[in-house]
Amino acid sequence: MVPKRVQDYMFSILSDSFSRYFSPNFTFIIEERWQAVDNETFRAVEAYLPTRVGPATDSLLIGSNDPHNLEQSIPVDCKIIDKFEGMELEWSLRSTEAKKYFHRERRYFRLKCKKSDRERIMKSYFTYIADIAKTIISKRENLYINTYDQEAGIWDSTVFKHPATFDTLAMEPKLKQEIIKDLNAFVERRDFFQGVGRAWKRGYLLYGPPGTGKSSLVAAIANYLRYNIYDLQLQSARSDADLRRILTSTTNRSILLVEDIDCSTKASRDRTRIKDEQEEDSEDEQTHKLSSSDPGVTLSGLLNFIDGLWSSCGDERIIIFTTNHKEKLDPALLRPGRMDVHVYMGYCTPAGFRKLADAYLGINDHCLFATIENLLEDASVTPAEVAQHLMKSDQPQAILESFVEFLKTKKNETEEGK
Repeated sequence: MVPKRVQDYMFSILSDSFSRYFSPNFTFIIEERWQAVDNETFRAVEAYLPTRVGPATDSLLIGSNDPHNLEQSIPVDCKIIDKFEGMELEWSLRSTEAKKYFHRERRYFRLKCKKSDRERIMKSYFTYIADIAKTIISKRENLYINTYDQEAGIWDSTVFKHPATFDTLAMEPKLKQEIIKDLNAFVERRDFFQGVGRAWKRGYLLYGPPGTGKSSLVAAIANYLRYNIYDLQLQSARSDADLRRILTSTTNRSILLVEDIDCSTKASRDRTRIKDEQEEDSEDEQTHKLSSSDPGVTLSGLLNFIDGLWSSCGDERIIIFTTNHKEKLDPALLRPGRMDVHVYMGYCTPAGFRKLADAYLGINDHCLFATIENLLEDASVTPAEVAQHLMKSDQPQAILESFVEFLKTKKNETEEGK
């Protein structure tokens, strides 16, 4: 006589009560997102569990960019049994369908244990996982470069295999050592940043003519620190709120890269210059700007993104801006605390040429080196131009003779330009 829906409801109440009071098990849930940012505990478990794959594991996700070097990961619904201090723990990765206001599935880990082990797991086990994961991440073989997909609202990643290192960079040795010293100090001074009340981040501005090695320096920093790169085009952000959401979806121990910031958005440009440019805009361009539905990123939003409250949503991050025209940037962006280190990437120097000659030709000295170094003092030649010329042949004598003629031509062009 009891309706079926009432029966189901009563059964669910009794089932929940029974499991709550009589079941010996307890379940931890670790979701991918935590309080509007990436859940670092989820990332730690994601790095840790592939090292605990054993005979009891019922499925495994494998793949590789190199068929001779397979990598493994945890697929959805895979179960892994781990043992820690006499406890037997069951892990599984689950996924739920995305709701209409989410752009992708929501993943979470389930950890099933005995109720009596709950406190030990909270105090010891998760700390143990965090320490192991930190070691794994610091020694990871693959780095990733991420590009923001505006339509899907997620970061798309691909393996980053740029060969640039500080050993291969064609830049002044003194400047190179200063950058390395600054990076080491940043990584090792977490307590210092907390003690002085500053977010654990560092801002770099790389500026100079095109082809002077700004992108190569970014790659060298990533390879040196073993940090993933998030390559952000500011046009991808429709508004300041959108920019904040993009920022909070990046992970710790990463580089946030904004290339050619003077071209990315007018919010970064000197406000006096923008006013002059707007007066020169055509009527059609002005109409297009007024009809745009996306307000875009404002200067205040960009500043808050660099050193405001939202910039503290994460630890151990490096923000790198590159530009060919530092003078076009608004002075507010250049103040200490926003872009902490300004690195000028200039034309090729004698020291830079010797590094390139060693890399491309395999020689450390030659009778033409003195002539070339004297010409480099007066000719404006980028490291990219030097590298392009040196890689034309594997005959050092012929290449250097041709390069001398090239430098003489560039010197004449420079003098005529002046």
